[in-house]
Amino acid sequence: MSQKTREYAKELVSKMTIEEKMGQMLYQSPAIERLGIPAYNWWNEALHGVARAGVATVFPQAIGMAAAFDPDFLYKVADTVSTEGRAKFNEFSRRGDRGIYKGLTFWAPNINIFRDPRWGRGHETFGEDPYLSSELGIAYIKGLQGDDSEHLKSAACAKHFAVHSGPEELRHQFDAQVSEHDLYDTYLYAFSRCVKEAGVEAVMGAYNRVNGEPACGSKRLLKDILRGEWKFKGHIVSDCWAINDFHENHHVTDTVEQSAALAVENGCDLNCGTAYLHLGEAYKQGLVTEEAITEAAERLIEVRIRLGMMEDYPSPYKDIPYSKVECKEHTELSVEAAKRSMVLLKNKDNILPLDKGSIKTIAVIGPDADSRDALVGNYTGTSSRYITPLEGIQQYLGDGAEVVYAEGCHLYKDKVEFLAEEKDRFAEAVIAAERADVVVMCLGLDATIEGEEGDAGNEYASGDKPGLKLPGLQQELLETVTATGKPVILVLLAGSAIDLSWADTHVNAIIDAWYPGARGGRAIAETIFGENSPSGKLPVTFYADTEELPDFCDYSMADRTYRYTGCNVLYPFGYGLSYSDICYTGQAASLAECGVSDSVTVKTQVTNNGKYQVNESVQVYIKHTGGEEYEPGFQLKGIKNILLMPGETKEAEIILNARDFAIITENGECVVRPGSYVISIGGQQPDKRSEELSGKKTVLFTINRTGGEEKIEY
Repeated sequence: MSQKTREYAKELVSKMTIEEKMGQMLYQSPAIERLGIPAYNWWNEALHGVARAGVATVFPQAIGMAAAFDPDFLYKVADTVSTEGRAKFNEFSRRGDRGIYKGLTFWAPNINIFRDPRWGRGHETFGEDPYLSSELGIAYIKGLQGDDSEHLKSAACAKHFAVHSGPEELRHQFDAQVSEHDLYDTYLYAFSRCVKEAGVEAVMGAYNRVNGEPACGSKRLLKDILRGEWKFKGHIVSDCWAINDFHENHHVTDTVEQSAALAVENGCDLNCGTAYLHLGEAYKQGLVTEEAITEAAERLIEVRIRLGMMEDYPSPYKDIPYSKVECKEHTELSVEAAKRSMVLLKNKDNILPLDKGSIKTIAVIGPDADSRDALVGNYTGTSSRYITPLEGIQQYLGDGAEVVYAEGCHLYKDKVEFLAEEKDRFAEAVIAAERADVVVMCLGLDATIEGEEGDAGNEYASGDKPGLKLPGLQQELLETVTATGKPVILVLLAGSAIDLSWADTHVNAIIDAWYPGARGGRAIAETIFGENSPSGKLPVTFYADTEELPDFCDYSMADRTYRYTGCNVLYPFGYGLSYSDICYTGQAASLAECGVSDSVTVKTQVTNNGKYQVNESVQVYIKHTGGEEYEPGFQLKGIKNILLMPGETKEAEIILNARDFAIITENGECVVRPGSYVISIGGQQPDKRSEELSGKKTVLFTINRTGGEEKIEY
């Protein structure tokens, strides 16, 4: 932000009454006509496309796009999303429609860490790794906001700050207890980088308490860390109705006036909810200062200026036409995003890709086979066209083969028809399988049972999963169909890890398609038949079961995610197969020995020995060999996505800076220590399970950092 826009905001706010200032702190901000300030509703969503405002391009859910491991591609997606958001805003506002979901302040991305596979909202995130979440979060924010900070294309929001990842059922009263090491090592890392490197305009607080303080009114989080340590200049918004939780559920205040005052005094500028309707009374009671109210109003008006909402400071994006919404270019990009998200988990005897010419009859079976809900996840827009897996396969094969469909079972109930007997669709599924040359089973979840509390309220614990098993009769259906002896390809549609232990042993191939977007069925079909070679990598760990997972309410990172455990892993973080043979040869480091503050450049040759075009995600992991017990093991600290044609070799180069080698101590300090560091570069983690599954090893080498321990900026 410039001095010009700051001064303009100060000038406008100086002309407001205190009541008008407080009005601007409501998510439904009223117009102040005498000052030329139009009404504005701050609440809008753009997690994977413009949401809840009618037709828009619906991209794969965030967790699916994370599987591409490609920040540059995610930037392109976000830029497309903001183009559609601008087009909608321009036309809606011209017509006087300034309602909810029509604005330019997008409450995305969700950069919380997907620490536990049971969390229902994990599919909104970029996965379990702080580094990957940072790289993708930064890219998404930059794509939404554009490259001119004085004229924002739209305003992004990093949420939910902080230490927030379930349980959904307890979020309004839960106190997340977290150590200083885990706080800075895991939970704050992505937020810090999104503030410092991406210049994110907004940060949204979380519902829960963190070490006793409600996140949306936490002095430690909002004043000391966000505005103090990180010098954040943007605005802070509460999660919706979270401030009411201060007195109603957290019991840290007694009245709504006290709750509103606590939030404002600690830097929460904007209230999604109703608590700030009581700011006037809080001010009369002396609970909140006019200075704090004025500062909040200035920050809010300043971003509206940069978004071009004041007539004398127009936006260069004001003429983006409505014809950009769900245009062909954008829908094609959404299909490409779905292809990039596909993760091939198993491919026994290279059964995939299927040969279109040799298939006479194919059975498509399962509750997600013809489900639109299984395409889109949550926080979604409306597509003018949906392509389910069944429809995608039908369209791909045309009249060249017979496609037989059976629902098989309900997503989670024991029957499809209300008055039917249990397993009322099993016989039909067996008949379909027996008629076919090959079976495609589409199983998993959707956002009606995996999501946010209130949006996915059901027997599955208010949106969270009780475990990792396929719900309802799906596992039994899978086993029943597989027993026919026909080759089975399992397509998983879900936003989180599922226990696929039985499938890993018994089915022929497994593709994780996530929630692939409105037209994801086309991407699934083109992947099955070899038009697309899957190149996605898992952004989360798939466990065999939950037996060795810590309690869901335990926010310690011990025994969680690939960084702190290798136990009970079925499919590791960073893993994904390809139809091609990708080989890594040779390695080089710019320095074999260096000082603690030096950067290191690592290189390797990557060759595509197969016959399919591949987007290979090169991954670099670092481990301090002399680390303390509380330190993580190998950590992802570099990614580079390269396009390889058949037979092509390219050099991948990744720069590792001092921060990439740093350790967060038990008291939360960020230090680089001398000693030996093992660096891994390859297409996966340097772990035994990945080697066993892929038949590949990563390139390993060691560097030594000399000198004394050095504290560096977090």
